[in-house]
Amino acid sequence: MSNTNRIRLVITGATGGIGRELLKAMNPYIDFVILNGLNLIDLRQTQNDLGLKNGVCIAGDVSNSNVRDQIYQAAELNGGINLLINNAGMNDFDFFSNQSDELIENLINVNLTSPMLLTKKLLPMLKKNRSQVINTGSIFGYLGFPGFVGYSSTKFGLRGFSQSLRRELADTSVMVRYFAPRATKTPFNNTLVEQLNRETKTAMDLPSQVAKEFVKFLFQPTWQKRIGFKERLFTIINDLFPSIPDKALAKQLPVIKKYLLKKGN
Repeated sequence: MSNTNRIRLVITGATGGIGRELLKAMNPYIDFVILNGLNLIDLRQTQNDLGLKNGVCIAGDVSNSNVRDQIYQAAELNGGINLLINNAGMNDFDFFSNQSDELIENLINVNLTSPMLLTKKLLPMLKKNRSQVINTGSIFGYLGFPGFVGYSSTKFGLRGFSQSLRRELADTSVMVRYFAPRATKTPFNNTLVEQLNRETKTAMDLPSQVAKEFVKFLFQPTWQKRIGFKERLFTIINDLFPSIPDKALAKQLPVIKKYLLKKGN
């Protein structure tokens, strides 16, 4: 996708901290947009606030086949799309042993299964144009982190989906990509997580900074983007010499557990 291309997109998680800023940053390039989220009022407010006149709001969980059908039909009726951004997600900072079976299933469903199913639904349409699928992942999709076992696992899975589908579609006009923010200052991260990040000197970006990096990535040829030089370097070390991050995170474990225990109070 070149800078001269006009964007016709579907975005999930459109009203979240990152989703809203992504739309704001891409607005100059957007011809048509389908905004998806759980609350119709919030979707319409986002659309109005950003002046997205040529758009459709579809409320509902994309794990529901009826919602996926609505998204497909809206895209078809409006001339198709050339970009799908699987941006919806959920998180939970807790001991893995404390997480309920239902919560773990929800993490997998929201962060991995739903993006896969929506991509599958829209793929025939995407193949008609020079298109992109961009999956919003996380640095934790490269680096398993204590307190985020369920979340990290789903983001590892989303990255694997992105890579394998990209390779399967190498002889088509569809490019599948993985965008990995580091810690971001949104309601997605609760107060305890922000306190932990400050104590461990973990960098945190504003959603607007993430969106700026996303737009750069959108018009670049690389298949993945990891925000932050130190974070990117640490993930490379994790792949090549995992014992180094093991030791570093073991030193941080008492601090991480301190905040995990606070959650139970």
